Amino acid sequence: MKEKDLHIILSGGGTGGHIYPAIAIANEIKLRYPKASILFVGAKDRMEMEKVPQAGYPIKGLWISGIQRKLTLKNVSFPFKLISSLWNAKKIIKQFKPNIAIGTGGFASGPLLMVANSKGIPTLIQEQNSFPGITNKLLSKKTHKICVAYDGLERFFPSEKIIKTGNPVRQDLIKSTASKLEALTHFGLQSDAKTLLVIGGSLGAKAINQFIAQKIPFFKENKVQILWQCGKIYFDTYKNHQTKGVVVKPFINRMDFAYKAADIVISRSGASSVSELCIVGKPVIFIPSPNVAEDHQTKNAKAISDKGGAVLIAQKNLSAHFEKQFLELLLSEEKQQTLSKNIKALALPNATVDIVNEVEKLLINKN
Repeated sequence: MKEKDLHIILSGGGTGGHIYPAIAIANEIKLRYPKASILFVGAKDRMEMEKVPQAGYPIKGLWISGIQRKLTLKNVSFPFKLISSLWNAKKIIKQFKPNIAIGTGGFASGPLLMVANSKGIPTLIQEQNSFPGITNKLLSKKTHKICVAYDGLERFFPSEKIIKTGNPVRQDLIKSTASKLEALTHFGLQSDAKTLLVIGGSLGAKAINQFIAQKIPFFKENKVQILWQCGKIYFDTYKNHQTKGVVVKPFINRMDFAYKAADIVISRSGASSVSELCIVGKPVIFIPSPNVAEDHQTKNAKAISDKGGAVLIAQKNLSAHFEKQFLELLLSEEKQQTLSKNIKALALPNATVDIVNEVEKLLINKN
């Protein structure tokens, strides 16, 4: 097959945890096949409709959302959205004629890969978490390959389809040559104070934001400056907390600088965040979201903390345990170095390359 005839369709969205792996895979494909046509399919009104074009790729939107796990009126529209999305996914596939369809999770990847499977198009899904979501569980029955980041996924997926690759991360994190001083200057932070980076996931985290706002006097008392990504929807609430030594951002585009500036990180434990933190090797306190399917963020964090790579504090225990555990980490260079070394040992930095190698195998087998 000629490179210019190569058509690749990717779908993943809803949160950065699904979007950034898909973009990382697309970038690696483009590196190998500069003339290939790449198209994204996302959910209308979700963040992929903004982030994918920013990364330089075209995207089409489907009218789709997730089914709620509790009884709610929102579920009434779900069957109509699913039918609409399947119909539009058929149209997109008919027009674009992809050689392969790749899904990284999220609402839109379900209808798109279901249609691709029904048309005999090779499909690959990438599961970021230690506990898969509904979409990938359903797709796994007919998809050709499943790239995973954790051991033990045979409980959910056919074992013969599973390849452990790790999660794709943004290449700027792996290739960053920025100095710490350059990163601190970028955010207007001082070089003579310890820096705490707070990230609640790409959409922000309400409980973490509330907690950090309460603890600003505690951080200032201990000479800790804060770089705080609060999330777009919370920015108006927390922007007034910005003072000397507290930088509040709705979203941080230069995460390579953010990680470089940080001495300690407080983070949710979504799959992408965990994978990035393994690669950058910073001391981290994980505060998993308790509001996710099957409590998978706690399982993600526990996979790291059980190997001595992170501190894990349950959200419900923050008031009781946070100050003591934070100070133990802040005041012990030895503990910081141990956590850094152990979390870095769990990194799988070649994930994107390994996933695209699997994509190539599917393309070769098809031809």
